[in-house]
Amino acid sequence: MTVPLSLVVSLGAAILIAGCDTGPAAPSKANQMGHSAPSASTAKANQQMLDRRPFANREDFTDARRGLIAQDPELMIEHLEGGEVWNMMDYAFIDTAGNNAPVSVNPSLWRQAALNNIHGLFEVTDGLYQVRGYDLANMTIIEGDSGWILVDPLTARETASRALLFAREHLGNKPVRAIVYTHSHIDHFGGVQGILEHLSEEEKADLRIIAPEGFADEATSENIIAGPAMTRRATFMYGSRLSRDERGHVGTGLGKGPAFGTFGFAEPTDLIRDTGTEMTVDGVPMVFQIVSGSEAPAEFTFYLPEKKAFGGAELVSRNLHNLYTLRGAKVRDARLWSGFIDEARTRFAEAEVYFGSHHWPMWGQQNIQNFLARQRDTYKFIHDQTVRLMNQGATPREIAEQLQLPPALNQDFHNQGYYGTVSHNAKAVYQHYMGWFTANPAQLNPLPESESAARYVEMMGGAQKVLDKAREEFEAAANMSAAEGRDTYRWLAELLNQLVFAEPDNEHAKQLLANVYDQLGYQAESAPWRDFYLTGALELRHGAPEEGIKPAMMREVLLNTPVALFFDSMAVRLKAEDAEGESATIKITFTDLQESYLLTLQNSVLHNRLTSEDTPADATLKLTRPLFVDLLIGRAGLKELLFSDDIRFEGSRLELISFFSMLDKPDGRFNIVTP
Repeated sequence: MTVPLSLVVSLGAAILIAGCDTGPAAPSKANQMGHSAPSASTAKANQQMLDRRPFANREDFTDARRGLIAQDPELMIEHLEGGEVWNMMDYAFIDTAGNNAPVSVNPSLWRQAALNNIHGLFEVTDGLYQVRGYDLANMTIIEGDSGWILVDPLTARETASRALLFAREHLGNKPVRAIVYTHSHIDHFGGVQGILEHLSEEEKADLRIIAPEGFADEATSENIIAGPAMTRRATFMYGSRLSRDERGHVGTGLGKGPAFGTFGFAEPTDLIRDTGTEMTVDGVPMVFQIVSGSEAPAEFTFYLPEKKAFGGAELVSRNLHNLYTLRGAKVRDARLWSGFIDEARTRFAEAEVYFGSHHWPMWGQQNIQNFLARQRDTYKFIHDQTVRLMNQGATPREIAEQLQLPPALNQDFHNQGYYGTVSHNAKAVYQHYMGWFTANPAQLNPLPESESAARYVEMMGGAQKVLDKAREEFEAAANMSAAEGRDTYRWLAELLNQLVFAEPDNEHAKQLLANVYDQLGYQAESAPWRDFYLTGALELRHGAPEEGIKPAMMREVLLNTPVALFFDSMAVRLKAEDAEGESATIKITFTDLQESYLLTLQNSVLHNRLTSEDTPADATLKLTRPLFVDLLIGRAGLKELLFSDDIRFEGSRLELISFFSMLDKPDGRFNIVTP
């Protein structure tokens, strides 16, 4: 799925927040976090949603509960170092049947949140089980001849351990013969140490870990370069600072949310390179399909012919997925994605059971064929129609406003935008082909946001006039029709954003914009849209996090990251203004890897290359890879290390200290909704 390393770091940062700044006085009927009451037009918009979706269809609830073996109604998982990693009781406020949605939650999203609340150990078919609701992803258990094959060992050591123990409690204490990583996102491998801790030395020695080709590089390198920016944005996308209540976070659409715990990694023993690869694992025949480049850069699906069961990984799921992930990511190829789904539909046409890395299974050959066809056609429709309109000259915003799924694709709940949306996916398709520029010269070299905002506000008669007019329209919007009210809120978000960026200390402007964001969040069918709007409102009221990212939580994963990527990340942290006119060569030798790298600084640019140990340099560090990781994540200080026995040093100490002082130390606390 969809949770990168940056996401998990961001969640950790959010949990470690010490507190919030006090904002302006909260409006009447606001909750304890300051979120305002839903307006009458928001109530109308959410009421209208009941007529737009087939809420009378209860098949999903039947399927989500089918095969339930056991459930822990008070499921709470503690962090190894104290505190909570996971607490399903936080979501007890959600109606178990998905009915009676509060006015502050889109009824369709409320329904999805109720379905994702259904957790426990389930039998999918004979010899195939899932533990669902112990993390963002599912852990699947396949019975082999002598033990279990575990698919996707969750995000965190704590959640994976608890899920395994829960399964053993009800299914018996069977050995684990293999682990399957379906793809390279951390919610599908980060909990592996929680499995390994329960295995005997003999089991670990014989254990097979199966993954798609390229898995290790993609799993460890994702977001190393842009991690600080992605982690900060991820706090918005996953609502990690929001309270769990009807005016806060209700889920992610894909599940309840990522689990923040202890993250690990274990190298695969078997790599799948080609579609059609067949492998027998502990007596279980498996047929693989490579789908890398769809939802993840390294991913496969697989088929169990003896069970006629298709493991869809995250190629398909019970929601529309992201072609562009709002936390920030490279755009995915909708045409390729659709083609992979079509290939799976044909190659595994005899499947009578579908189970995925998220959500609940599906049974019945025709049901699965229809499901795959509609998911396939949804991605292709978004691709094809976006390109058609793009070729007519429409801009991304115009396309997103115009594009709607046809009725044939818009009635199934599994196609709805609980995670991705037609709107931002259409913009992603445009970006895939055209990039950021619409060809309008006005967008070629605009002023920075704060400068243009100040000029806009001045030309509109000043801040007070803008604020008065915005407040008047906000109050009027409450009594408008659902569509007029929504569009007025959208416009006010743009207008008041200009005012806030022109006058970031204008508390009245920030409070009004926060109230606007509340209404847009309450109306959103997409969980990430809801969390973005409501987190924006929270930060306008209370400010950015007081404490930023803590890379130390990723130490075990970073120990498996290719060394060259660390130097690439150092290059993007170089402060060009400090490096101007400077030149240096720094050699770093890893004594445990028997590898040396030469870092060269010139022209305010940092290069790195693998080199021989005897290459001359201005300064040389000789240390182990773990110690270097500790240095990068702040567990060890350079000045202290220079005089310790754990590191060997040659050349100018001053040169070395000067070099490292030129590297930026991003903390992931930058402003988003204010300049």
